[in-house]
Amino acid sequence: MSAGSANGGLLPRRDWWPRLSRRGWAFLIVGVSLVAGALLFSRREFLFIAFVLIAVPIVALCYVALRGARVHVTRVFAPGIVAAGGEAVVSLTVRNIGRRASFGARWRDQADDGIHVPAGALLPALGRYQPGQGGGEDTARLEYTLRPRRRGVYDIGPLVLGMVDPFGLAYAERPVGEPHDLIVTPRVSALPDRGRSLSSGTGAVHELLRHTNPNSDELIAREYRPGDPLRRVHWAATAKRDELMVRQEEQRSNPEARLIVDTTLSGASAAERTGVRQRYGRLDAAVELGMEAVASIGVHLLAAGFRLDVVETGPSQLAPGQPGSESGRGGLRGDAPSSFRAPGGDRGLLEGLANLQVPSPGLRATEEQSAGSVLRNSSAHLPALAVLIDIDDRETEELAALRPYCEPAVAFVLNTMRRAAIERLVDAGWHCIELRSPEQLPDAWAEAQRGRVQDVA
Repeated sequence: MSAGSANGGLLPRRDWWPRLSRRGWAFLIVGVSLVAGALLFSRREFLFIAFVLIAVPIVALCYVALRGARVHVTRVFAPGIVAAGGEAVVSLTVRNIGRRASFGARWRDQADDGIHVPAGALLPALGRYQPGQGGGEDTARLEYTLRPRRRGVYDIGPLVLGMVDPFGLAYAERPVGEPHDLIVTPRVSALPDRGRSLSSGTGAVHELLRHTNPNSDELIAREYRPGDPLRRVHWAATAKRDELMVRQEEQRSNPEARLIVDTTLSGASAAERTGVRQRYGRLDAAVELGMEAVASIGVHLLAAGFRLDVVETGPSQLAPGQPGSESGRGGLRGDAPSSFRAPGGDRGLLEGLANLQVPSPGLRATEEQSAGSVLRNSSAHLPALAVLIDIDDRETEELAALRPYCEPAVAFVLNTMRRAAIERLVDAGWHCIELRSPEQLPDAWAEAQRGRVQDVA
């Protein structure tokens, strides 16, 4: 459970301005009309009724203004981070810090677009402030459930308290406390196997053994040295080399993998990118599916013991504090990848994806480094998995040029990808696997492990 820091700070008194309701305005208008009629037609008997109709709304305004509650609000989310489509329970603790009891107030919470909060409801009566830890008659506990449908970071709050007079002639609303961030991550689908092997482009298996213990050792053979115990004699290696060999422990490093993420949507039109920013359209749905694929693959590999390097086609957003992340060239042109490893890497990855802006801010025009220089400088040919939504010709050529440095090279392509780009990647040796829905993710991952070339017809 994660608690939002709820410094339920009170806004200045001037923010509690009362206002007339429609009924109050009707009283006031009729009262003023009667005054005008009494003066115009010399009907003084109307003045008494007019003054009553004018005075009642004014008294209602004063009542609401004087009944303003002074409270402290604490907000807690459970869980603190929720997956898109999941449920988060919002618990509110409202404590009266005023000298008078509060009753008859109404409450409602506020939230960013995309989050539906319940309608207003009556706030339980709050007794006078009592020194101590709270939880007595001066405290009320409220609770409701949110079901966010999309990833993102949403402001929830501040709480709005409202007061209405008994006749419904005047009301006042006042925000109390401050908004808190609700982090909504992409959904994570369970993938088959545990990432123990991925297949190369030619069908030869590239073994990536999973190590649950980073200090696990591998036994290899070396020549016998005086003092070595006989129990360590490696008889198979001795027979093969015709000299005495013994087993030696050698530490093994953890496996590594790269995950390339399309964050620029460089192949899309300006109108399509605008649709993504405003959350509508076919490309927007593809972006959310792509982020779900990245989350599922990333969490799966981290659970299998991999160190994961995430390469964004745009400027780095997942790990802005890492060296090289401020250059703005993009991951294919020199920006350092964002590295994640267990334990804790899955949470960092998911929080980063919740904050990820797609399309990302524009790349800095530079020729300082060639395409994929960071990936090419690696001494090992590591597995590369790409999630591609809509890349342009330049990024297609950059990925094609990286193929000799990736083993294996698998691209999960969304149905918004241009066919020419897919064909170019297939010609370069990438295994392109089409992805149309979240339900297809386990089958697509199994296809990547089997190493079958999936040509998109």
